[in-house]
Amino acid sequence: MSDHKEQTPKHVESMLAVCFEVPGGPENLLLKSVPRPKPKNGEVLIRVHASALNRADLLQRRGKYPPPPGASELLGLEAAGELIELGSGCSGRWRPGDRVMALLSGGGYAEYVAAPQEHLLPVPSHFTFQQAAAIPEAWLTAFQLLHFVAAVKEGETVLVHAGASGVGTAAIQLARLAGAVPIVTAGSPEKLKMTAELGAAAGFNYKEEDFSQKTLEFTQGCGADVILDCIAGSNWESNVKCLRTDGRWVVYGTMGARDVHGDLLGKLLSKRGQLLTSLLRSRTIEYKAELVKAFVDRALPHFSPASPAALRPVIDSVYSMEHITEAHRHMEANKNSGKIIINIHTAPSNLG
Repeated sequence: MSDHKEQTPKHVESMLAVCFEVPGGPENLLLKSVPRPKPKNGEVLIRVHASALNRADLLQRRGKYPPPPGASELLGLEAAGELIELGSGCSGRWRPGDRVMALLSGGGYAEYVAAPQEHLLPVPSHFTFQQAAAIPEAWLTAFQLLHFVAAVKEGETVLVHAGASGVGTAAIQLARLAGAVPIVTAGSPEKLKMTAELGAAAGFNYKEEDFSQKTLEFTQGCGADVILDCIAGSNWESNVKCLRTDGRWVVYGTMGARDVHGDLLGKLLSKRGQLLTSLLRSRTIEYKAELVKAFVDRALPHFSPASPAALRPVIDSVYSMEHITEAHRHMEANKNSGKIIINIHTAPSNLG
């Protein structure tokens, strides 16, 4: 990480945050003193103990995924910590001192972040802040894809690409919770073993075998009812091949390619397949509030050890704020199985 240090004016309350001044590689990330956010109407201020990496952070750092209008320019789509201040207009269950996790449009890589009160979730009593930071973006994305977009049904087969990713590990468990049958793709035997332990009924190494053929074999020729796809272009033909007639193919990322070459529409039409796309970050405050409420009601109780489902976030590794460069490189190399966590509270409170 760059040693660049810059102080905010003394009269402005400041905080330490991860920033970049020029889009590019992980080496462009730097720690910097920036103004502390002030909660707006309906927002709360959180002292962040932990955040987590998402692929969107890598894209934003490269200059390819700007934050939505009005959102923080800082990286970080989720955080866990202590609520320290209520903005005007806040009412309901939240109080200063509450342990919370938050879905964010940006700003999680910092000592403090402001968030709409409707986008908060209570941290399960037995969770650490590191575990809590692994939940908001990945688990709400997976929940949204399965229930709000694909409308998954009991007994359906769900093919989850990148099954060992943060979203993938969440989707496996949430599909099981819904009574569906999750199957996955991943790039190593170790990742496939981990997905099986989470509940995947089958797993296919996309580097060594034809996942579309394996999916058809597993489903006795019927194909997957739902495909959750963050790869996109490079896999389109294989996805359509193993999609069940009247199935739903949900694209939420383009890690493979954005361009599509060939008769996609004709082949999809022949199966009466639905091509659905979704992003979470750019959704409205109201949509996210509805999603958070549904997740809190239907999924969050199952993170309890007493629940038969026993949902659990999967943590790959933990980095300090000072080692954010190495964390980004780890994700870019596709080495992680589960979430990469960033400890915030261990960082110094100022740059000295």
